[in-house]
Amino acid sequence: MDKNKNVRVRFAPSPTGYIHIGSLRTALFNYLYARNTGGKNILRIEDTDQTRLVEGAVDNLVNSLELLGIEFDEGPDRGGDKGPYYQSQRLEIYRKYCQELLDKKAAYYAFETPEELEEMRRMQQLEGRQTMYDGRALNLTDEEVKANLENGIPHVIRLKVPRDEEIRFNDLIKGTIKIDSNVIDDQILIKSDGFPTYHLANVIDDHLMEVTHIIRGEEWITSVPKHILLYRALGWEVPVMAHVPLILNPDKTKLSKRQGDVAVEDYLRKGYLKEALVNFIAMLGWNPGEGEEQEFFSMKDLTEKFSLEKVQSSGAVFNVDKLNWMNNSYIKNYDPERLLDLSLPYFRDTGVDVSDREHTMKILLAIRVYLNKLNEIPEHTKIFTQDKAELTDEKLKEYLTAETTKTVFSELIRQLENTEVLTAEIYKEKINEVQKLTGIKGKLLFKPVRIALTGSENGPDLPSVAEILGKEKVIKFLSVWT
Repeated sequence: MDKNKNVRVRFAPSPTGYIHIGSLRTALFNYLYARNTGGKNILRIEDTDQTRLVEGAVDNLVNSLELLGIEFDEGPDRGGDKGPYYQSQRLEIYRKYCQELLDKKAAYYAFETPEELEEMRRMQQLEGRQTMYDGRALNLTDEEVKANLENGIPHVIRLKVPRDEEIRFNDLIKGTIKIDSNVIDDQILIKSDGFPTYHLANVIDDHLMEVTHIIRGEEWITSVPKHILLYRALGWEVPVMAHVPLILNPDKTKLSKRQGDVAVEDYLRKGYLKEALVNFIAMLGWNPGEGEEQEFFSMKDLTEKFSLEKVQSSGAVFNVDKLNWMNNSYIKNYDPERLLDLSLPYFRDTGVDVSDREHTMKILLAIRVYLNKLNEIPEHTKIFTQDKAELTDEKLKEYLTAETTKTVFSELIRQLENTEVLTAEIYKEKINEVQKLTGIKGKLLFKPVRIALTGSENGPDLPSVAEILGKEKVIKFLSVWT
């Protein structure tokens, strides 16, 4: 893409609640493409379905995307000269262009009741035909239409789809797509409440906002022919299309809440770092290119490398194990001070005194290698807050009741009693001294100490554990077995 071209892309969600993972990827791909090409990224709120609006959803959406580093150049809170950016504030614009479609006989009034439409669908199903509007309102004369309108009969306005025509378009990701116009419904353009449907408003807004590239999920492919017919009827150029693949569950079904979390907020609340989430989502259906083995990308890296040509056409599996692995890698390498700030809410109710920042930091640094997400912090802090080491595996007691263990513990207690403050370095010195004096080494030396202090044979660096527990607690835990 020539970066001198005026690329304009848009993310156009409905304010119906949480941000779906799929919506996040759409927003991210639009943002990356705009930044990579030097173009503009537009936020448009498609709120014409008044029955589905959720209060506060727009603010939540904008705040969540900005938190993740996805910014907009134009939109409800950014301004711009192509507004308004709420579709509900553009109704007169839609009516104007819909009237143009009526005048050109590219659209028509339809007056059927919901009961009549249901009966139509029922008969089509009984006859084994595709359920779609049968075009009966096209048989009304101009006089009948005029009389119905004057009598205030509820109505909609439908797109007049030409029959026996192949509608084709080239998609940057999917390639050439062909659809038979005979399977395309005469789509409602204006509903009985006077609000436009997605299809009409979408086409008009994309044209007036000078959108050059439409990047969205592949579930919208079947709607493209309707949109092309609208562009054609209004004499407008069709933007470049790029339909990204579905995000799938491991069983290859479409990602849905039935099989796990799909809301971005859920993942952030669980303690997935925003950098890891963005990195992971970017690679659902995109890769930097053949031979590239890089898996970790900053937002800067992504904007430099992203291109639509490298988006795959087949579905992308959402593998939570891969996300956990990636998040763990970010946690292990994250700036400690920033990580602590993000972690503090997860220390609540663990018994850790977070007002002692230095002590809390020691615990975090000791356990972060084990964290797939920050909400696992309470589980891993138990060894530092318990009054005695809880043994969940009875077999471990065998190590603690061995004669060599009693020898090690007695000598280590004696060594520790001669210290004022226990640090990780002092612990190393003392355990080395115990080895020299007792001649006991290896797992007979280290393993019983770990079990006595933590209740487990695995865990954080033992000198760090000893420092965090402190001299009195270490002696107390060892004394139980001497």
